[in-house]
Amino acid sequence: MGNLLGNETTGALRLFVALIHYPVYNRSGQVVATAITNLDVHDLARASCTYGGEAVFMVTPLERQRWLLERIVQHWKVGHGAQTHPNRKEALSRVLAVESLEQATSMVGDRCGEPPVCVGTTARRWPGAVGYSQLRQSMSSGGVYLILFGTGWGLTDETLGGCDFVLEPILGVGEYNHLSVRSAAAVVLDRLLGRG
Repeated sequence: MGNLLGNETTGALRLFVALIHYPVYNRSGQVVATAITNLDVHDLARASCTYGGEAVFMVTPLERQRWLLERIVQHWKVGHGAQTHPNRKEALSRVLAVESLEQATSMVGDRCGEPPVCVGTTARRWPGAVGYSQLRQSMSSGGVYLILFGTGWGLTDETLGGCDFVLEPILGVGEYNHLSVRSAAAVVLDRLLGRG
């Protein structure tokens, strides 16, 4: 899974997504590595593909987790799943396992000839966070974007601090604010790139 896909683009915009499994917070605020889940792999791949994403990076330094991801993806790329569900094959063929965010950023830069604009997401309030309409307008001019989503209890302050932009949190109608990363990713991608 080390090679990126062909040279598909969505016009002048080049979109990539990363699901960070380390470093992220746990509920106690400790920095941990979380486990890759089958649901996250499927749903992030399908959402990214729907909105023109060229690749989805699953970021984990844990070798056994990357091995597990390879097994999941191979089933849908070349196994029985590829024959039965060609749409999933298309989406899951874009999933790549990497050891670090730096590796993902480097791969995008090598592929596109320029470093990506890194966009962090968080359910927390973040100083200087940008709104969806502002980032959507910026993305409409094209460029290379890597949108980061965190598992567990979210991306670390250090990761968010290293981003070019951090999006405002998704706010619902009440105080409850704990969407699954799969749901949050779908909402974010639709707000930034949806046509409806």
